[in-house]
Amino acid sequence: MLNRVKRVEIVEVAPRDGLQNEARLLPTSTKLELIERAWAAGLRRIEVASFVHPDRVPQMADAEAVVAGVRPHPGVEYSVLVLNERGYERALAAGVTAVNTVVPATETFGKRNQGMSVDDAVRIVTALRSRAAHDGIRFTITISVAFGCPFEGEVAPERLGHVVERVVAVSPDEIALADTIGVGTPGDVAERLGLVAALGPEAPLRLHFHNTRNTGIANAIAAAQAGVSVLDASLAGIGGCPFAPAATGNIATEDLVYALDRMGFETGVDLGRAIEAARWVAGELQTEPQGMVARAGPFPPEAPSA
Repeated sequence: MLNRVKRVEIVEVAPRDGLQNEARLLPTSTKLELIERAWAAGLRRIEVASFVHPDRVPQMADAEAVVAGVRPHPGVEYSVLVLNERGYERALAAGVTAVNTVVPATETFGKRNQGMSVDDAVRIVTALRSRAAHDGIRFTITISVAFGCPFEGEVAPERLGHVVERVVAVSPDEIALADTIGVGTPGDVAERLGLVAALGPEAPLRLHFHNTRNTGIANAIAAAQAGVSVLDASLAGIGGCPFAPAATGNIATEDLVYALDRMGFETGVDLGRAIEAARWVAGELQTEPQGMVARAGPFPPEAPSA
């Protein structure tokens, strides 16, 4: 254990990253209820939509309607994903106050996912950073496939370091490392955290894990034990990247809350309500929760009501 933190903030990504890879399209009203259920469970950073071309990601075609329908709550940040200037302009017009952008760690994934090279992505986020600062928009950058690429394989630390260095130079409000296809292990987490600490020691850091190979929760715990205080997760473990073969869901919010709670971390999330929300959204998608806690329940078991 390196730099133990007492509190870990969970960023709920089910309404965006969670739904974008699901075959069943949910209506706007159901998405808004999912967001409200996440808030009721105690989640205070929620990624609600992505402003991307609807032909590419039809699950996000109603981004403007979702943003317009979100109920404001004090102290809650609702963020969206944008990949280019057109997406940023749509988000700004919709009244968004926080955006996340993406720089890929590999060329092939950038072209498949965003239709652009690493250089193109860096140029875009650099321009958007300036605009966001002027517009008063919180601006974060996620480095995708930071642990491995579905097309190019291993991402060497040296290669990732080059991308990290360029992203640090943009000075975003937060940098996220994403294990987009769920290939990382706790050893990889430690290695990459050391890399970021060397290249951008002052950069606020967030980590984003998928559970494709059943290592996601282990990786999240390794990150928390190393001092990372912000982690992404998705209720019911739904999600994945439409442009990455076999990329299954994010780590389940309820699984992460259970593990962190049992280890003495504070999350501010009500586990019972998170389980209820996970079971509910899985039902709306006509599937089973991908996480384990929504299936097995909490421990100790909840006492039956009188």
